Amino acid sequence: MQTLKAIWDFFQSQLLGMKWLNDLISRGLNLLGFDTTSRWIGSVQFFIYDVIKITLLLCFLIFIISYIQSYFPPERSRKILGRFHGIGANSVAALLGTVTPFCSCSSIPLFIGFTSAGLPLGVTFSFLISSPMVDLGSLVLLMSIFGAKVAVIYVIAGLIIAVIGGTLIEKLHMEKHVESFIYTAGSVDIESPNLTRKDRLVYAKEQMLSTFKKVFPYILIGVGIGAVIHNWIPEGWVSTALGSNNPFGVILATLIGVPMYADIFGTIPVAEALFAKGAQLGVILSFMMAVTTLSLPSMIMLRKAIKPKLLALFIAICTIGIIIIGYLFNAFQALIV
Repeated sequence: MQTLKAIWDFFQSQLLGMKWLNDLISRGLNLLGFDTTSRWIGSVQFFIYDVIKITLLLCFLIFIISYIQSYFPPERSRKILGRFHGIGANSVAALLGTVTPFCSCSSIPLFIGFTSAGLPLGVTFSFLISSPMVDLGSLVLLMSIFGAKVAVIYVIAGLIIAVIGGTLIEKLHMEKHVESFIYTAGSVDIESPNLTRKDRLVYAKEQMLSTFKKVFPYILIGVGIGAVIHNWIPEGWVSTALGSNNPFGVILATLIGVPMYADIFGTIPVAEALFAKGAQLGVILSFMMAVTTLSLPSMIMLRKAIKPKLLALFIAICTIGIIIIGYLFNAFQALIV
C-alpha cells in the first residue's frame, strides 16, 4: 500500500505537477544571480513554470483527446445520441461533451448542428453544458494541482449539472424558444470517411496546433493574473473575500466569473494561486465553472440560436447549479482535500 501511495505521489507531483521543472527554473534563476525569494523574481519564476507546465500538458492532452475525437465526428456523435432516450440520452450527451473542444464558443456550433439534426433540445443542452465545463484535459490538470479526489468530484459535479440542466429544459418543452432558422437548416446525413491511423494522427496534430494558437493567449493572461495573486496580493485579502469567513464567497466568485472569457487552461493558474492564498475550494471551482460555461462572448453567440427566455433559463440553471456545487465543496473541503 505504501509503495502504491509513493508511486501515485510521484506521478502527481513530478509528472503532472512537474515539481522538477519548478526546481530547475529556481536553480537556473539562482545561477543567473537572481534572488527567487523576492516578489519580482518569484513572480517571474511562477510565470515561467506555469506557462511551460500548462503548455506541455495542453499539447499532450489535446493531441490525445483529438485522436479520440477523430472517432466521433458530428455525424457519428449525432447517431450515437439518437439511440438513447430520456435521462440516458442526457447522460450520454454529457459524457460526449468531455471529448469535445475546450471552450464554450467552440461547443455552440456543434450544439446548433445537433439541434438542427432533430436531437431533443434537452439532450443538446446537456452536451452544451458539459463540453466547456468538463473535459479530460481539466481532469488531468486539476489532478496536478488539487489531487485526484478533487478532480474526479469536480468532473462528476459538472456532469450532474449538465444532466439535470438538460433534463429540466426538456421537461419544460422550450423548443419554441429556439430560433426558427435552426430547425429549417437541416443536416447532411453523410457517413464519416474511414480514416487511417496516419490520417487520425495528422488530424490530432492539426487540432493540437489550432487549439494551442487559440488558447495560448489566455494561458499567458491566466498565468499572469496567477503570478500577481501568488506574489503580490496579501493572503489576508484573499481569505477575507473568498475564505470561510465570507458566506457569500461562492456567489461572488460565480458572478465575477460570468462576464470573463477563458477556457479551463486559462483559469487553472488563477485557481492555483487563489488556493495557495487560502481561498476556499468551492469558491475556486465555482469561479472556474462560471468562466468556462457562462462567458459573455459565448452567451452572445448562443443568443443568435435561442430566444431570450431560453437563454435566461440556461444561465439560471448553470448559475444555480454552480453555486450549489460551490457550497457543497466548501462544506466538505476538509474531507476532500
